[in-house]
Amino acid sequence: MTKKNLNEMSFLDHLEELRWLLVRSTIAVIIMATVTFFISDYVFDTIIFGPTHTDFITYRFFCDLSHYVGFKDSICVESLPFIIQNTDMEGQVNILVWICITAGFILAFPYILYLLWRFISPALYEKERKNAKLFIFVASVLFFLGVLFGYFVVIPMSVNFFATFKVSDVVKNQFSLDSYIGLIKTSVIASGLFFEMPIIIYFLTKLGLVTPQFLRKYWKYAVVIILIVAAIVTPPDVVSQLIVAIPMLLIYEASIFISVLVYKKQQKVGSVN
Repeated sequence: MTKKNLNEMSFLDHLEELRWLLVRSTIAVIIMATVTFFISDYVFDTIIFGPTHTDFITYRFFCDLSHYVGFKDSICVESLPFIIQNTDMEGQVNILVWICITAGFILAFPYILYLLWRFISPALYEKERKNAKLFIFVASVLFFLGVLFGYFVVIPMSVNFFATFKVSDVVKNQFSLDSYIGLIKTSVIASGLFFEMPIIIYFLTKLGLVTPQFLRKYWKYAVVIILIVAAIVTPPDVVSQLIVAIPMLLIYEASIFISVLVYKKQQKVGSVN
């Protein structure tokens, strides 16, 4: 089990490889963004503005859940009293461009992972390089699960909370288009990247930067942060907060489990050597 001789490449060679990684990634994002542009009507009407309608699948699910557990209509979304308006002359054009770019990044993410793996693979063992397909598949699945979690859970709850929250009946909610789209982009990308935590912890543990003991030591702080985030993005009811917090806690626990496996394997290899 030997590593590829990294001395074969100079520092400038590594920079050249990194440059091509960024170039190819950018081209992939642009291609996917162009595809998104041609279906932009569907993307905006059905996907982007879907959570602004009371018949959105998430709202219907919560209402059915409310009836099932005996809460009647307590968490049913019956109205979303707000409007979205554009206040900048070039606002809608900019939004179209950025939504296409964001969608392009999401769709091209598996290919970007592949390029990233090619870039770091020379520093890995031969056995680890053979796991490229598994790494790309698992990392892509986690990312897309995070995106779906952000879209179907975080965004609807955030929209419902901000649409119904008011300091006075005198104030009417009229959200800017840029503000609403910012919520969409931040929620899906942040959730997608957060679901990559097990992958990140895997590599950090291999590099010796993180240990299971460290993750367990700060577990209670992680729980507090996750609960605070869940409380911020959800309506003020326990059910909604748990729906957001539980998957995030499970991701953190999975990261600890992966760190334990990697750490034990490294300790075993070290003891043999």
